[in-house]
Amino acid sequence: MSGKLPPSPDANDEHVLLNVQEAAAFLRLTRSTLDHYRCEGKGPIYRKHGTRVFYTRASLIDWSGRREFSSTSSRAGQSR
Repeated sequence: MSGKLPPSPDANDEHVLLNVQEAAAFLRLTRSTLDHYRCEGKGPIYRKHGTRVFYTRASLIDWSGRREFSSTSSRAGQSR
């Protein structure tokens, strides 16, 4: 074994696993906000590998896409 890490997958691949810090940066949120959303069940779908949490770009894009609004009044009737 050469001791080298395998090449990084294409950063644009929607199935690449991002850690919490990378996912928060992708969504332009703080890590604590993303942690809070996850604990409340309001955040993107995630995966657990032991104690570590990962997100795919696809799940982040899907979650973000479901949070689009055309006006502030279009949120009426939705729970926070």
